[in-house]
Amino acid sequence: MGSGSGRRKRLRRRAWTELSNPHFLRKKCGSGRREGRFLRKTCGMALVNRLGWRAGRRGGMLPSVPRTPHIPRQLKAAPFTLDDARRHGLTPSALRSKAWRRIGFELYCWEGLRPDPWAHLAAWARVLPPKAVFAGKTAAWMLGLDFEPTNPIEVNVPSVGVRSRPGLSVRHCQISWRDVRNIRGLRTTNVHRTLRDLCRSWPAIEALVAIDMALHRRLVKPDSLRNLPLAKFAEPAESPMETRLRWVLMQAGLPRPEVQTDLHDAEGRFVGRADLYYPAVRLVLEYDGGNHRERLVSDDRRQNLLMNAGFRVLRFTAVDVHQRADVVVAQVRGALRRIEA
Repeated sequence: MGSGSGRRKRLRRRAWTELSNPHFLRKKCGSGRREGRFLRKTCGMALVNRLGWRAGRRGGMLPSVPRTPHIPRQLKAAPFTLDDARRHGLTPSALRSKAWRRIGFELYCWEGLRPDPWAHLAAWARVLPPKAVFAGKTAAWMLGLDFEPTNPIEVNVPSVGVRSRPGLSVRHCQISWRDVRNIRGLRTTNVHRTLRDLCRSWPAIEALVAIDMALHRRLVKPDSLRNLPLAKFAEPAESPMETRLRWVLMQAGLPRPEVQTDLHDAEGRFVGRADLYYPAVRLVLEYDGGNHRERLVSDDRRQNLLMNAGFRVLRFTAVDVHQRADVVVAQVRGALRRIEA
């Protein structure tokens, strides 16, 4: 009696191991109808499940083989709405599978879709009110400035029927048609309105970064910025960190440096371009960005040329500007005093 019971236990363990493995099922009976017949036959013969031999005889459920999710070809090319999904046979529960990614309120995309901010914005435009206008850093990116456009997406809406939600930042205000332009079929604030909005909502240093970037990329002319509160500090800097370094110095009361100045030696030969420059004392300030390691050789050669031509050079990094601003100010102030003396 005991030996028979032990044998049945061993059979149950073996059956469970084999039926839990989809490779075994395919090897045993292939796929499709044969697999279905095999599973029904197995349940009838009570090849066991975790509930035991008797539960198996009553038709207990065997391990199921995971289904491949249905992925309509039309929904793989771009983000889509919940209504689009329903038209192609997908339910809200089907959209919760790993094959899909939720990007906003009733907005989804295929998990394998390559990120495309323009497609992302176009999808949002379909679910927003017709008079909604992309604004803030989203508008800045659409106009050609280097900002993250979709985290979150920023819009101005004249009505109060739309609220901010994850992935979407809503500001309710009236916008004149003069402040709106159309880019790729999407409504966005123009560059002057965008810079005005950023000056109102961002810290001064970050708003100045946007203004400098617009000047450097020739999206605006200096004269057109006179109504902005930060216009008097604006320069066509080549990188945001150069703007931040210049702002730190000006806020500390140091003289305003020149930006992107060409430098020459005594014979008139070009030796380099300074990120920031104090011409009265021939002091060059350089910002070393993330690609400094790749440009190390050329940067060292340029620094040697500058020093041989009689210029003094101070170099700073992002850590210096963000975490050691007082040290940066002290070094520049000390250099100015020593050279002037």
